[in-house]
This record gives sequence, C-alpha cells and structure tokens, in this order.
Amino acid sequence: MDVPPYCKHFKVLGCHLNSFACKCVVLAFIALILRAVLLPTFHSFGGAEQSKLVFISNLPLSLGQKFGIRKDKFLEVPQIVWGLNNQKIAFARACLTARFLNRTLLMPSLSASLFYKEVELLEPISFDKVFQFKKFNSLCNGFVQLGEFSDLRNRTGAFELQKGSGRRWTPERDLDQLKQHNEDPYNEFEVIRIIGKNPFLWHDHWPVKDYAKVFECLVLVDEIMNEADKVVSRIREIGAAQVRSQNESPQNGINRAEKPLLQPVPYVAVHMRIEIDWMIHCKKIEQRSNITQICSSKEEIMERVGNIAGLKTPVVVYLAVADSLLHDPSILGGWKEGLIPYEKKKLGFEGTFKKFPYLIQSAIDYEVCLRADVFVGNSFSTFSNLIVLDRTQKLIRMGVTSSCGVDVRWPSYAYNILGEAKGPQRWMTNMSGSSLQAISYGSNDISCCVDP
Repeated sequence: MDVPPYCKHFKVLGCHLNSFACKCVVLAFIALILRAVLLPTFHSFGGAEQSKLVFISNLPLSLGQKFGIRKDKFLEVPQIVWGLNNQKIAFARACLTARFLNRTLLMPSLSASLFYKEVELLEPISFDKVFQFKKFNSLCNGFVQLGEFSDLRNRTGAFELQKGSGRRWTPERDLDQLKQHNEDPYNEFEVIRIIGKNPFLWHDHWPVKDYAKVFECLVLVDEIMNEADKVVSRIREIGAAQVRSQNESPQNGINRAEKPLLQPVPYVAVHMRIEIDWMIHCKKIEQRSNITQICSSKEEIMERVGNIAGLKTPVVVYLAVADSLLHDPSILGGWKEGLIPYEKKKLGFEGTFKKFPYLIQSAIDYEVCLRADVFVGNSFSTFSNLIVLDRTQKLIRMGVTSSCGVDVRWPSYAYNILGEAKGPQRWMTNMSGSSLQAISYGSNDISCCVDP
C-alpha cells in the first residue's frame, strides 16, 4: 500500500494506518487543512463572502455581535424629526441599533423644518445634504456603517419590525425584541424596516462613549461649514478691532505697528435660552422635578457670564438665540464692561441664515458655538449638552480630564447652575454614563471633571 507523504509522520509516531484511532487522526488533520483554506472565504452567516463584512476594529460594542458589520444586510428606520440635536441623537441611536443587529443602516431622511405635532408639515431632507456621507463611513469605518437604498438587491423583501410603546414596553422588553431579531429566521431578510416611533423615542441601550464615537463621524457638508467659517471670521475680526482699539488708547501708549495680533482673537459663545416657549417648558420641568436651577433669566445669564474667572476682556460674546429674540434690543444691553454682545442680526448674517431651512440654521449656530474659545449653555438643553460633549471629547484627546480649578483650552460652563465666584458652573460631560439619558433630557448633576 502506497502511503501518502503527509501520513508517513503518523507511522513515525507509531500510529498504524489500519487502526481506527489513526484513521480518526488523519481525518481530523484533513479537516483542519480544509478549515484553514475555506475560513477566509466563508463565515458563520450562511456562507457569505468576507467582502460583505466590515470587521469591528475600534471600540467594542457593549451589547452586540463580535463578528462585524454586514454590508449586505440593512436596517431601515422612520424619518428622523424635531430639532438638530434631537435628530443627531436619533440618528446615532439608529446607527447603534443597526450595529447591534449586525446590519448597515440605510441612509435615513432628516427633517429640515421644525414641527412637533404637525407631522404632515415636516420637510424631509436627505442625510447627505447636511452631513458628509463618505466622510462618515470613513471616520466610523469598522464601528458603524451607512448605506444607500441603491445598495439593495430586493426592495420588496423587507421585514417590518413594529417598535413597542406605552409604559408596559420596558427597556428590557425592547432589548429582548432586538436580540430576537438578531437571529434566524430574521437574519435571512435583506432589510429589517423598523416602523413606529421616531428613533429619539426608542429606549436607550447604548453608553455615552458609543454615541460620542458616532457624533465624531458627523461632519457638516462644505456649504454649511463655509457659512459657519464666515460667521466665525466676522466675530474674530470684530474682536481684533476691539483689542487694537484698546491697545492704541492713549493710556496704553502702544500702536498697532508695535504689537501686531499674531493669534486669532478669542470669543465667547452663549446659548441663551430665554424665549417664551422655553421658559414655559423649563418652569414645568422645575415644578415636576422640584428643582429650581433650570430656568435662567436674561439678567442672571449676563451676570454669571460676566463673573467667569480669568476671562480676558475686551471679548466678543456671540449670542446663539431664537429668531424671536433677534428684534429684542434688550438682549444686547446690560452686559458687563468689556463683554461685547453680538447675535447674527447685528453681525449682518440674518438674511444669510434665513435663506436656509431651520435645520441648516441650527447647524451653523452649533458650529459657531462649538468653535468658541469659551462656551456657556444650559445643562437642560440638548443643544448645549451636545456641544459640551464634543468639546469634552477634544479635551480628552489632549489628555485633559478635569477643568476644576485649572485653566484649560475650550472651557465650558452651565449658566443655570451657580459656580465659583458667582459665575457659571464649569462643565464637562461624564463619558462613563451607561446611557444618553442625562444629555437627552438635561441634568443638574454636572461636573468639571470627567471619567473617560
């Protein structure tokens, strides 16, 4: 009997080819060889090719699969609605739900207009008209994946998943539903289409760090970024003029030629929530929660911003305010000497803002506040919370985990909470949170330290 070369080694080890045990060893050896050859091409999801898989190489998901993000299986979600930052949270929640289900999220439709009850009046706008689609997938590669409807092979074969609602629909039941639909036979459907509530209202199962990773991948399209650039440039130009004017004053004895401005002039951004509908809303929250530090009057905001320790003046204060306040001259008066208030109308950009829908206007305001050297907001505002989250991420990347009692770049404050020297409370996002609850709905439990 001719013995194959790979079997001669078994004879050396004293294994007789006619014995049952030796035959088992040979078969096991052959099986290992076949597995090594076939594994790069096939995996456990029904023999799909590896090219259909994006492996998770960055952050581990707290709840979910370990194999990767499928590029040939998709999740479709309802139109995302409400304000800019509610929509960003809803989008991130949809992304993380798709990640849990090992699916690519089909690019959702956002809402350009702001209507809370008149759903039929909502003006849809494509995600890629606001945020850069390719940039998102590049930055979030291996973590979450965004796809297009043109990627679908069969647009009629979707499985519709009805999200539960009501008090009986607990987070535990919601998570059980997701786990169930992450198994066969649901895995065989190319598309799972979630119907029902806006994703912002879904139960939250994902930690703050996972949301932060998605938010980092959201980059505004060039058109919106360019508009924000113009506003920021104008603010800094005004600030530079104020500094030069002070330097050229007779008491300083310094002229512009002797002391040129080599660095961009800092500015402060204040997200000023004092419009009537907000005050009604926050008063109700104070009554329900028995908390008094939610609403802030115009005078309180001005006083606390003026008491920020170490704030160098003169400095321009950009006021991010609702359109209803743009024609109220009182918001520009009463500020401490050296604080020079401007809003988009006084800057000359009211007309520019109005040519865009509500969502784009908010995105420009957000970017201007995000880039500010100092930001002051309200800890019960989603807009303010997400800006502080983004700024906290920047500080963490610089190795800063606390702004308590120290001078840090990009400090943030909450004017609705009294801090040191009768100023606003220093504010950093708690990155160890198990959900986005505090950021989505606001909190007075904020700190100047962070557990990254």
